[in-house]
Amino acid sequence: MAKRRRKKTSARRTRRWSQRVTDTSDALTLKEGVFKKKSPKAVAASLKRSAEHSRRRKSDPYRSAMSMLTFYINRAGKGLSKTRKAKLEKAKDELRALYGRERKG
Repeated sequence: MAKRRRKKTSARRTRRWSQRVTDTSDALTLKEGVFKKKSPKAVAASLKRSAEHSRRRKSDPYRSAMSMLTFYINRAGKGLSKTRKAKLEKAKDELRALYGRERKG
């Protein structure tokens, strides 16, 4: 059986596709450094503000903001420290509270 050769792709392009999605996504236009904010409340407030003012989103503001936050958490993966990930997960709860969609249970 012959070995298949993989076509070499640009490492930079392959590695940074999630950044391109964040920058060009129709979800919403984000303010720079939104995910680097120190408090979960500040992250949630910034996402809400961006979602409500964005002309690029295709869904309702809550859904767009939550989708972008979840996307960031999932794509950052192992690169996030436990404390940073915990703050971003808490930002989800803050975002739900801002939109009056607290979890039941």
